[in-house]
Parts: sequence; C-alpha cells; structure tokens
Amino acid sequence: MSLALSEPVMVFDIETIPDIEGGRRIHGMADLDDAGVAKALSQLRIQKTGSDFLAHHLHRVVAISVVLATRDQLKVWSLGTPESGEAELVGRFFEGIERYSPVLVSWNGGGFDLPVLHYRALVHGVSAPRYWDVGDEDRAFRYNNYLSRFHWRHVDLMDVLAGYQMRANAPLDEVATLLGFPGKMGMSGAGVWDAWQGGDIQGIRNYCETDVLNTYLVFLRFERLRGRLSPEGLAREEARLAQMLAQAEGAHLQDFLAAWQGAPETD
Repeated sequence: MSLALSEPVMVFDIETIPDIEGGRRIHGMADLDDAGVAKALSQLRIQKTGSDFLAHHLHRVVAISVVLATRDQLKVWSLGTPESGEAELVGRFFEGIERYSPVLVSWNGGGFDLPVLHYRALVHGVSAPRYWDVGDEDRAFRYNNYLSRFHWRHVDLMDVLAGYQMRANAPLDEVATLLGFPGKMGMSGAGVWDAWQGGDIQGIRNYCETDVLNTYLVFLRFERLRGRLSPEGLAREEARLAQMLAQAEGAHLQDFLAAWQGAPETD
C-alpha cells in the first residue's frame, strides 16, 4: 500500500516577524524607530499575557515553505524569492490552493499559521474563494473543507495527534526527534527576528524548509498510523523523499538528509 494521493498533499510552514508598521499604526508609535516599536509591542504583550509572543494579527510573514507530494512529483521549496514581499508570498500560497485544491498538512497550522495567513491576506487584499468554500460552490466541501477543525482537507498534525486536547500538544522538534528525524536545524522560530534584522533571509527560508521536511516525515508516520500506508509503503515513501533530497541543491537539504540517515532507528 503506497501513499494515497488522489489529491496533492501540501505540507506548509510559515516564518514571521513583528508587523512593525501595523503595530506603529495601531498603537500610535510614529515617533519610534523599528527597534523601538518591536520592543514596545513585546512589552505590551507581556503586560497583557505574560508572554512576548505577539497576537496573530501583528505577525508579518517573511517565508512560506512547502513540501508538495503527488503521485508523480515530490519537492520542497520556499514560495517566491528572498526578495519577495509579504503580499506576493501570501498570494502565492492561496493561488496554489485555488489551482490544485491540495490536502494541507501542518504542525499547529490551525492554531497559528492559518489565522496569521487569514489576517495577512485581508491586509493585502488577497482573494481565496476555494480556500473559504464550505460547500456553497462545491458540494463536496460541505463535508470536507479547509476551515472545519474535524475535517481532513487540512490536517493539523499537532492538533490531531493530541486528540484535540490542548494539554496534550507537543512541539514538532520533540516529536520529530522522538521518531528519529532531524528536528530543528539552523535556528528556531525565536531566532527569526534576529536573522531578519541581520539580513539572513535565505537562512530563514532554509530553516523553514527543514521544518516542513520534519512535518512531512511525521505525516508519513501518521498515514501509517491510520492505515493508509503499509510498512512497505512507508519505506517506499521515505526512500522517495531521501532520493529527492540527495538530488536537491542546497547545503541545508544535504545536512537534513545526513542528520536523518545518521539518526538511530526507532522501533
């Protein structure tokens, strides 16, 4: 039994920084420079919640990476180019859904990535009718759409594996490592702002790509868990990914492959 791919599967992840202009506008911080706005937003958030993690609508998307799997194709890449603005990145993401209607796969995409993308699409005037369809245009979407938590057109692995219980949520890095996959490589989400300020946009994109690779590997195990892959099918899909990585350009992809192949096997 190989991976059932009657529809394309698109694993995705986003990286974000503080929305400096938005925060400046909302809080009347015209007299502060960017660093000052970022610090002020962080302090306001700590005062309100005890954490400096900003509200969803104050995140600006700087990278979106995907693994696209079809019967005939498997690839990993980051949307746009390092020079692409947020509007282009968000627009490309929803254009892909519009064109291919893929099954979306994420880690905490329902809790973070998709709500952020909703707000940023709103900011930039992006149109995404296929994504927002709940059966008005396509009757099949009434029973399986991107927005309903318990449907399968978007599989938020963190949410599903936790049995939809927040107290059972686990970090991708730890689950990936538990399963013998590389886990976080290069940086963490907390380091994206510093990397952005230092001009290391490519480093952010590379890090995001390794995150979606971890997520895809966890997804393959999940497909085995729910009986959609046999042990032989899982081995074939993992071998297909390894072959793709071996042929891919980019030191970060070669490093990921080496870390994966060098990890001890799990039972």
